Amino acid sequence: MPNKQKRTVISVIGPTAVGKTEISLQIAKQFGGEIISGDSMQIYRGMDIGTAKIKLSEMKGIPHHLLDMKDPCESFSAAEFQKIVRKKIEEVHRRGHLPILVGGTGLYIQSVLYDYQFSDAPADFDFRKKMEEYVQAGQAMGLYNQLRSIDPEAAKKIHPNNHRRVIRALEIFYCTGKTMTEFQKSQQNIPLYNDVLIGLTMEREKLYHRIDQRVDKMIEEGLVEEVRDLIKKGVNLECQAMKAIGYKEIFDYLEARISYDQAITLLKKHSRNYAKRQLTWFRNKMNAHWFDLDDEREYCKKIAEILAFIAGKLEIKSNN
Repeated sequence: MPNKQKRTVISVIGPTAVGKTEISLQIAKQFGGEIISGDSMQIYRGMDIGTAKIKLSEMKGIPHHLLDMKDPCESFSAAEFQKIVRKKIEEVHRRGHLPILVGGTGLYIQSVLYDYQFSDAPADFDFRKKMEEYVQAGQAMGLYNQLRSIDPEAAKKIHPNNHRRVIRALEIFYCTGKTMTEFQKSQQNIPLYNDVLIGLTMEREKLYHRIDQRVDKMIEEGLVEEVRDLIKKGVNLECQAMKAIGYKEIFDYLEARISYDQAITLLKKHSRNYAKRQLTWFRNKMNAHWFDLDDEREYCKKIAEILAFIAGKLEIKSNN
């Protein structure tokens, strides 16, 4: 990224179900913006309900990017996201518009906004292939336990069923002798953009209630049928996308591994746990200006406050 002139990027971050979509639309409308999804799963076609992907009818004429670019069995990484989004930011600016990066996948957003170097951790495809053979042989939990002994901090952040990330963490240690955690801590958070970073938060019990309501709505809108259609198209747990929260639980139900009620209970629980991890990541890794959305009666006032904050920041940037 050339340093001669930093581009301005507005980012809206926060946990799942906090209300990022609606507020990002308000920001885009006010400042002539285009929205770039910062969600690692909305990139996949056919995965709409479970990812809470915005519908065309809800976009209010605002251009949206990084939706429906991959088939569910295609791999997608933070490094690929970083490359695509940085290019998209340049395209949006060339059109004279303001890029608005919106999402809850912390590493993905961090990798775009800061000088995050993925190339520091090399790949060993022979090692990766060997580890994938262990997974195929039913030894995935053994690999996860190995990661827990090598890098317990990384293991806490990676679900045991996310075999791709488990293998990658082991691969980094195998290739370099340094853990994934050590690599992440060595990253220099040098901002590449004039970023206006908006964080949205909410009292935990209120947020958890919203998450439960969202899951109920997903079920009403046809999440079970969406997963069933994906299975008919050949999507299974070997595909990276099917490990996403909302899909793994319903997949297990459809495969008769758990009951319907268990699937819903787990989906809500996993979503709440994910929201907690998101907040921890954002607060520890990113210097956002946080806005509390607890009081629904003050919602319009809070949006006005957010828009005024951004306007002030943009004025400061333009004067520098």
